[in-house]
Amino acid sequence: MIARAMRLVRGSPAGTPTVLKTTSYRYFSCYKTTNMPLTVDRLNSRVVDAKYAVRGKLALRAEELRDQLAAKPGSLPFDEVINANIGNPQQLDQKPITFYRQVLALLQYPDMLQDTEAVSRLFHRDAVQRATTLLKEIGSVGAYSHSKGVPYIRKSIAKFIEERDGYSADPEHIYLTTGASGAVSNLISTLGQHQHSGFLIPIPQYPLYSATLTLCDATAVNYYLDESRSWETNTTQLKELIGESKNQGIDLRAIVVINPGNPTGAVLTEQNIRDIIHIAAEDHLVIIADEVYQANVYIGEFLSFKKVLRKMQEEHPGVYDHVELASLHSTSKGMIGECGQRGGYMELVGFSDEVQEHIYKLCSISLCPVVTGQALMELMVNPPKPGDESYEQFNAEVSHIFNSLKERAQRLYNAFKGMKGVSCEAPQGAMYLFPTITLPQKAIDEAAKQGYESADAFYCMELLNATGICVIPGSGFGQEPGTFHLRTTFLAPGADYADRFIKFHEEFMAKYE
Repeated sequence: MIARAMRLVRGSPAGTPTVLKTTSYRYFSCYKTTNMPLTVDRLNSRVVDAKYAVRGKLALRAEELRDQLAAKPGSLPFDEVINANIGNPQQLDQKPITFYRQVLALLQYPDMLQDTEAVSRLFHRDAVQRATTLLKEIGSVGAYSHSKGVPYIRKSIAKFIEERDGYSADPEHIYLTTGASGAVSNLISTLGQHQHSGFLIPIPQYPLYSATLTLCDATAVNYYLDESRSWETNTTQLKELIGESKNQGIDLRAIVVINPGNPTGAVLTEQNIRDIIHIAAEDHLVIIADEVYQANVYIGEFLSFKKVLRKMQEEHPGVYDHVELASLHSTSKGMIGECGQRGGYMELVGFSDEVQEHIYKLCSISLCPVVTGQALMELMVNPPKPGDESYEQFNAEVSHIFNSLKERAQRLYNAFKGMKGVSCEAPQGAMYLFPTITLPQKAIDEAAKQGYESADAFYCMELLNATGICVIPGSGFGQEPGTFHLRTTFLAPGADYADRFIKFHEEFMAKYE
C-alpha cells in the first residue's frame, strides 16, 4: 500500500497541508527502525546542557543508599541518610505551624465546618474564621484562580509589603507564583529576548538561575562575591564586568541578587544594596531581588530592595524613577518551611503596563499557581495577632524554630572552625553554610584520576558514602578558580550530624596528606 507523507510548510495557509512526497509503508518502517528511538542526541540541547547540582549525582546516590538501608538494615556504616543538600526543613523533622495546617485542612475539606462541635474541639476559633474568609474569597481550592492569583490574597500581600517597608504596594503589580522558582522562570523567559541577552548572576549562585538561563538560551554573566568581605558584592569589579560584557556584544538585561544569600548565607548591608541599585540605574538593568530568606536573619538586619529603592527615589528625585525591580518571596523558607506547598509571589516595581501585559500572558499560559499554595502565602503574610486564640501557640512555634536554626547554625559553624584546612564565614542568614576546604594535593589527584570534575565533588561523595551526609560541592554553585567549597544546610537536628562530619574530615585529611 501507498501512504502520503504530509506536513505543513512554513508560509502555507494554516490548516492547508502541502504534499511533499508519496512514500511507502516500507519507508516508514525503515525510518522507524533506524531513526525513531529517542536518544540524548535528539533531545533539546538546552535541556541536556542544563545543570542543577542540588538534585544531581550526589542526591541520586543518597537515594540509592536510603533504599539500601531500607532493604538491608545495618549494611552501611550509618543508620540514616541526612539530606543536607537542599533547604527542605520538613524533610529534616521541622514540624508544620499548627495555625497554617488547621486553616489548610478546612480549606481542603470545608464540609467539616458544618460539624460545629467537632470544629470547636479540633480547631482554634481564628483558624476557623480565616478558613471561612478564604473559602468565601477563593471558592473551592480545586478550581483555577485568577492567573495573577486570588485578588484577596494579593491585597493581603500588598498590605504585608507596606507594613514591612513603609511604602505603598499595588496588588495589581503582585503575581502569585508556583514558589519563587516560578517567578524566576517567568522573568527570565520574558526578559531573555535572544541568545546574547545577558543576566548578571552572583557566584556562588543558586543553580536555578544558571539552569533557567540555559533552558531559555540566554547568557549568564558571572559576578564574583567577595568571600574576604563576608560575601558582599564588589561593585568596582561589577562595573568593570559590565563594561567588558558590553564590549563582547552581550546585551545585559538584568542583575540577580540573592539576599540573604544562597549558598553563602550573607546578608547585604544597606550601602551594598544602594550601590547595586545605582549601577542598575546607570546601566538600565532590571533588578531581580531573590528575597525568600528574609525571615532567616541571625546577624544584622534584612532590608528589602524595594524599601531602599524608595528611599533613594525620595532622596534623589528623578534619578532612580526608571529602575525596574522584581522582588521574590516564598512560603518554602523562613520559619514556615512549607516547600511542598509551592507558594510564592513576585512584586513588580517600575515595569510599564505594556511589559506587564506580556508577563501576565505568560502567567496565564499555566493558568494559575497552586491555590492551596496561594492560601498559605496569605497565612504567612497575615499571621495570628496578639489576642487571637492561635497567637500564643503560633508565636511559641515560630520562636522555637528560629532559635533552633540559629543554634544549629552556630554549632555547625563551630565544628567547621575546628576542622583542619576549613574556613567559614559566620552564619548571618538563610539556611546554609558555605565553608572553604583546602584539600591535599593527593586528594585533588585522586579526584582527577576517578573522573570528578572538581575535587570538592570527590570530597562530598566520599563524605556521603562514609557518613550518609549529603551535601553539595561548591563547584555546583560556581566558585573562584582554584578554590574548593561545599554547601550544607544546618537544618538537621541534634549533635550527631556535626560529629559525623568532624570524624570523616579527620580521616579524609589523614588519608590524603
